[in-house]
Amino acid sequence: MTTAVLIATIIKVVVFFHIAPIMVSLLTLAERKVSAWIQFRYGPNRVGPWGLFQPIADGLKFFFKEEVVPEGANPILFRLAPALAAGPAMMTIAVIPFTFPILIDGQPFSLAIADLNIGVLFFIAMSGLAVYGILLGGWASNNKWSLLGGLRSSAQMISYELSMMMSVITVVMLTGTMNLGEMFTYQAHHTWVLFMFPVGTIAFVLFLIAAFAETNRLPFDLAECETELVGGFHTEYSSMKFALFFMGEYSAMFMMSCLLATFFLGGPSFFGLIENMDSIWWRAILGFVVFMIKVGFFLFFYIWVRWTLPRFRWDQLMYLGWKILLPLSILNLTATGILIATGVL
Repeated sequence: MTTAVLIATIIKVVVFFHIAPIMVSLLTLAERKVSAWIQFRYGPNRVGPWGLFQPIADGLKFFFKEEVVPEGANPILFRLAPALAAGPAMMTIAVIPFTFPILIDGQPFSLAIADLNIGVLFFIAMSGLAVYGILLGGWASNNKWSLLGGLRSSAQMISYELSMMMSVITVVMLTGTMNLGEMFTYQAHHTWVLFMFPVGTIAFVLFLIAAFAETNRLPFDLAECETELVGGFHTEYSSMKFALFFMGEYSAMFMMSCLLATFFLGGPSFFGLIENMDSIWWRAILGFVVFMIKVGFFLFFYIWVRWTLPRFRWDQLMYLGWKILLPLSILNLTATGILIATGVL
């Protein structure tokens, strides 16, 4: 590894690993602003111009609040659970290619932190780990509401993870790779997976629905619904431990939005207007802008749905996951194999 490549790698790691915390802070503000817009209110508007400094005030508040460990709680697991909830989502950012490669010392240089040939498997592994933080947080709190929230979350995430993985395998079959950078390169030279009707479109809808369930967002927030479980798995948490759970949720939203843009919307590509540019640097800059616009659309959709739809009942949630989405994802995967084998795709 040359000196230029080493310096570029360090800069890449520092910059892209800070994207997730920055996006989390902005999402907390966006959540309030969009909900206020939907409900015809102002939202945060007193801390800085247009309330832009509200996330900083919230962060300082969490740092100075008292940390409480309830009597009878498992002290080790109680403290470990928030980190386990936030860590996997932040680690998944490592395989996201935010834009097209650039040239360093005349060699292509990927702008994913870790350009893994098994990036899809890394994502599957990290999404499987995310449930442990919520489950342990609920169990270790020694609170019946927290325990119920943790159990609900584990059942929910396992149920919808199956449909999500089936849709991801469909994308792998259509693009012929498990490297996320090669996925958007394939779509840039062919067509976006979303437009590979019908199997690509169905896979997109399945992944989108499952993403809401995996991130415990409305209408799938049965793990923390206040009307039934007070606050669910994080009822007993305070201070930065409480904040870490929400950092995990918003990091997972950002990560799922990045994956939706990469798997189904061609990542930074835009119908040949950017990917065929002669300038490597302008292609990378504009590709990053396009990618973040696509991600921003899905993040807005996350917030919009939360403040628009009511939550499902628990039996409706499980029925949808096991009796509708899972059979449909299996049929879609089978159809994809048949269409590829017969040369249609």
